[in-house]
Amino acid sequence: MPEYNGWKNYETWNIALWLQNDYPIYCIARDFATWGNPYLKLRQELKESSLKYEETADGVSLWDCRLDIEALDEMLQEMND
Repeated sequence: MPEYNGWKNYETWNIALWLQNDYPIYCIARDFATWGNPYLKLRQELKESSLKYEETADGVSLWDCRLDIEALDEMLQEMND
């Protein structure tokens, strides 16, 4: 399966891009870096927060079944290194 900019697919790349580059979301995401299963907990928090964030501005759902959750967890953990 071909990669997309070093990620498993477009959806994973797009979520990673937004989590790292949308400043309010980035600030929230950094708080989840040390949690177990950080991405799964982060997306729930983003949905329930005042932001009501469920998809990127490009229309990729935080719940897309194609997401590489393991890679997103690793990215989140590296955000605090």
